[in-house]
Amino acid sequence: MAAPGADPWDLGVIGGYFLLVMAVGLWSLRRRGGRSLSGYFLAGRSMSWAPVGASLFASNIGSGHFVGLAGTGAAGGIAVGGFEWSGMFIVLLLGWVFVPIYLRAGVSTMPEYLGRRFGGGRIRLYLALLSLGLYVSTKISVDMYSGALFIREALGWDLYGSVGALLGITALYTVTGGLTALMFADLVQTLIIIAGASVLAGYALGAVGGYQGLQERYPLALPPNSSGPCGRPRPDAFNLLRDPSTGDLPWPGLLLGLGIISAWYWCTDQVIVQRCLAGRSLTHVRAGCVVCGYLKVLPMFLMVLPGMAARVLFPDVIGCADPQGCSRACGSALGCSNVAYPRLVLSLLPPGLRGLMLAVVLAALMSSLASIFASSAALFTLDVYRKLRPGAGPRHLLLAGRLWVVAMVGLSLAWLPVVEAARGGQLFDYMQALASYLAPPVAAVFFLAVFVPRVNEPKWDYLH
Repeated sequence: MAAPGADPWDLGVIGGYFLLVMAVGLWSLRRRGGRSLSGYFLAGRSMSWAPVGASLFASNIGSGHFVGLAGTGAAGGIAVGGFEWSGMFIVLLLGWVFVPIYLRAGVSTMPEYLGRRFGGGRIRLYLALLSLGLYVSTKISVDMYSGALFIREALGWDLYGSVGALLGITALYTVTGGLTALMFADLVQTLIIIAGASVLAGYALGAVGGYQGLQERYPLALPPNSSGPCGRPRPDAFNLLRDPSTGDLPWPGLLLGLGIISAWYWCTDQVIVQRCLAGRSLTHVRAGCVVCGYLKVLPMFLMVLPGMAARVLFPDVIGCADPQGCSRACGSALGCSNVAYPRLVLSLLPPGLRGLMLAVVLAALMSSLASIFASSAALFTLDVYRKLRPGAGPRHLLLAGRLWVVAMVGLSLAWLPVVEAARGGQLFDYMQALASYLAPPVAAVFFLAVFVPRVNEPKWDYLH
């Protein structure tokens, strides 16, 4: 089977994607520069609803979603789509409850809001450091690994070489562009992601006989020489709400516990809120949140169901049940569910469309990584470095933010082996498991800050 890079049609599509994104970035830089702190970190607070909504979606949907959602769907069914559907409603809570409070406070980062709200400095420093750690351990590393995994499957490149190249391109894009260039590029990348993923979903579901055919054939997708329950698809694979005692994603956790994680991510995370703070008015921010809410319906159909179709089409690879079989099938003893989406692309799509899908995954990867890099630079510069160097001017702070992006690249590379070995090879499980430990206390602090006026902390002048 030819790899996308070996076909001139694929090369042309991928090259056209990069040229389009570069053109949008250069246009946005000429239109609105990022020489000031507000311009670089908040796009001058001038964005309309379309870039806000598209950037919210593109920042959320990284390459980890394509590989992770499809892989977990292949392994366990549709329940993982509940993580995405919960975001449809929580993002409205962001626009109608939390963003007005952040705008009235006049803040640029979430730690800054907590510092002003509680009147002390400890919580601001703690949240900034915790957020930076989470970006390395759950976001940047996972997106890097999943994007490199896709490229390795498609082009046969070395995993770490692919990661290095992707990080270098994205870091350069982030350091030079600022939030203005990122948000306009996200608008284009969102259209590419939806169009390309819809094409592959149509091919995948068509190959298994549509949704009805998937329901009939998925329970029978067994690996060769399988015996007993090992490697057998879950009997509740098509149940969104699962048994509270035997389900892998029990319905009480999906309805109640997931709301806490979603509230933490959509309402208090710097990556998401920073896009809203860049809006030109509250009306544009709310309209962007509505757009993002509608777009969050799509991952179930564009990623989860195609992943299940991949198990039907390639049961010997995706459904491997023992370490030896998985090592032979995909080179990983932990499992092969993560190769579900790349296998669909390589097996079902003709030349040109395969290049389009590689461009889709690159678009998801670059938009997500660029958003995280920009947000981590804002957190480090405004909440940590400015306290270390209170006399630093705007040019000094901008340089510190750009250098921090380079440091984040190194930290993420160091964490990559942990991601590769985590959670039995299912990336989305790894992301959600780690977030489940850390999200509840952060979400609780923000909800107390917003809804309980009497809560505060003793003042503590940190780093002075």
